[in-house]
Amino acid sequence: MPAPLRVALDQGTGRSGDPASSLHRLHGRARAAASEGAALLVTPEMSLTGYNIGERVRDLAEPAQGPLFTAVSRIAADTGVAIVYGFPELADGDVYNAVRLVDATGASRALYRKTHLFGGLDRDLFRPGDDLVVQVDLDGHRIGLLVCYDVEFPETVRAHAQAGTTLLVVPTALMAPNTSVATLLVPARAMENQLHLAYVNRCDTEGELDYVGLSTLVGPDGTELLRGGGTEALLVGDVDPAATEASRAELSYLGDRRTDLYPAPDTH
Repeated sequence: MPAPLRVALDQGTGRSGDPASSLHRLHGRARAAASEGAALLVTPEMSLTGYNIGERVRDLAEPAQGPLFTAVSRIAADTGVAIVYGFPELADGDVYNAVRLVDATGASRALYRKTHLFGGLDRDLFRPGDDLVVQVDLDGHRIGLLVCYDVEFPETVRAHAQAGTTLLVVPTALMAPNTSVATLLVPARAMENQLHLAYVNRCDTEGELDYVGLSTLVGPDGTELLRGGGTEALLVGDVDPAATEASRAELSYLGDRRTDLYPAPDTH
């Protein structure tokens, strides 16, 4: 069994539309995470550019191996902390709402494109990704990636659980008044799939959007291991595989399913 993985949740971002300020802030947060013994730092959705910035998203979009990746890679290698960050990815003329995991050496280990787009905020600017389950093994933990609205669909988290994800990382930009997503739905997703879930939100304001914070790390039994408020914070806690093993030994939601009775998936 791998050792617990110390994770830092960065509830906060740089100035919207200003990647340079976001990278400067990220470097400081990565240093702070390293000082707390964290091996992984998770930031919110579109953390390097801002989310609700309209057509500026297209101006700031970069290829996967662009300058933003190079800068984050250097930060990760300098601090010895793996980093999950959000950015607009430019590929073949399309823009994707993407998150990437860079490991502690600065190497890119996983890139996920948001598959479930939220209203006009997403659909007017982004193309949806086509790969639902994106995973990487880090220090013996199988980490999966989703973005914001993705986690609000039970099928997405179940697909990760079935694929062996033990820590599901969900950068988000949850705005008022939808606090029940963070406080009710996210813990339920972790509990029903018996995995750890790190949900990391913004806490600033962009235009008419007021982001509510409430970032959380939830254990496989639904216990809130970390919970942020409505202001900037760096939350640090451990993902312990022993908790997953104990939860599944006591009550196996995955193993006890009667899949022979369930209807075929709806393809519409």
